Amino acid sequence: MKDKAGKTQGQAKQKMHEGQQQAQQAQQRGQQAQQRGEQAAQRGEQAAHRGEQAAQRGQQTTQERGRQMTERGRQNIDDTEREMRDRFDQDYDA
Repeated sequence: MKDKAGKTQGQAKQKMHEGQQQAQQAQQRGQQAQQRGEQAAQRGEQAAHRGEQAAQRGQQTTQERGRQMTERGRQNIDDTEREMRDRFDQDYDA
């Protein structure tokens, strides 16, 4: 009887030890999953930051192009006015 009780007690201790090991492994897996989640969040924040920077560069480029187009328009108007004055002068000088 003592042997059976000792054997049962040994099995119970072994099962308890196995349960503790499984709990530790589950805890480690949970911590690893949490770390992966945090890393993914950091990558997401970095990607959002890069997106904001790209948008700012795009906006600056668009504004620069707009200024260039405005300047070209002014030059065209100036050229047209100059051509009209030259023609007027030619027509009335003759």
